[in-house]
Amino acid sequence: MVLPTTGTVVSYPTGSTEGTGTVLHVEPVGERFAVLLDVTPCHPVDAGWPDQGADRATLTWNGGSAEVVDCVVAATDGSALHLGRDIPVRKGTEGWTFVVAHLVTEAPPVGIVVTVEVDEKYRKAISLGHTGCHLASLALNRAMAERWSKEVSLDALGSPNFDAEANDASRILERGSLDTYRLGKSLRKKGFRADGLGDDLPGIEDAVNGELDAWISEDAPVRIDCDGERLTDRRSWVCDLADGEARISCGGTHATRLGELKSLRATLTLDDVDGTPVLTMRTAQA
Repeated sequence: MVLPTTGTVVSYPTGSTEGTGTVLHVEPVGERFAVLLDVTPCHPVDAGWPDQGADRATLTWNGGSAEVVDCVVAATDGSALHLGRDIPVRKGTEGWTFVVAHLVTEAPPVGIVVTVEVDEKYRKAISLGHTGCHLASLALNRAMAERWSKEVSLDALGSPNFDAEANDASRILERGSLDTYRLGKSLRKKGFRADGLGDDLPGIEDAVNGELDAWISEDAPVRIDCDGERLTDRRSWVCDLADGEARISCGGTHATRLGELKSLRATLTLDDVDGTPVLTMRTAQA
């Protein structure tokens, strides 16, 4: 068994949905096979921060084809391949190689060149959802700014970063997103004032949607800045708003302009979960 010693080259950050790659390794995983390519346009889910799921894609080669039933970040130290949550080290750990594993039920032979075709319609819907998620987090941070009594980290536009301090889970949906925020004791110790939030929630929601309307109307371009072409190279979502440049570390896929979001609505709800207030923000194109 020969495992790769260099990370997968990924083309999805630039918006690619089709490409070719050479099969470097094939490994049985239950009733499936993990196929490793040298290059891929297929976005994998990262177990460390699984907000954006895997692309839908197909591998085609001379004599066969297979649907990619899942696509995950994997890692190897040269002796074994570890998939997803089974990776025992942090991404970027010295001596480990991080790769994209395409899970299929029928595998191509090692050494052959395959064509990877990503479902463009689904990719587009998820990319819109991811860009909208970033924009909504900035709007929510701004709407929550007056509720902080202590200094905390600031977001890309200079507001107290409520999203970073309180986010419990984030999920990118087709043309939308779902985020939950725990408003527990640790957040209040950092200076966040949660009292009266339920009564103020309609006004906060209106403020978030007002910001979204204003920013989307600018139709500012969106780009992904990459430090390199490998899977583990740092990437950032960048949008030049009238309020300033917004730069957020992100490994996902995105729209190319804010105008593509059209009319994005955020809905806020507040619930009690085992004695802890939990704020939920759902975004969706109207």
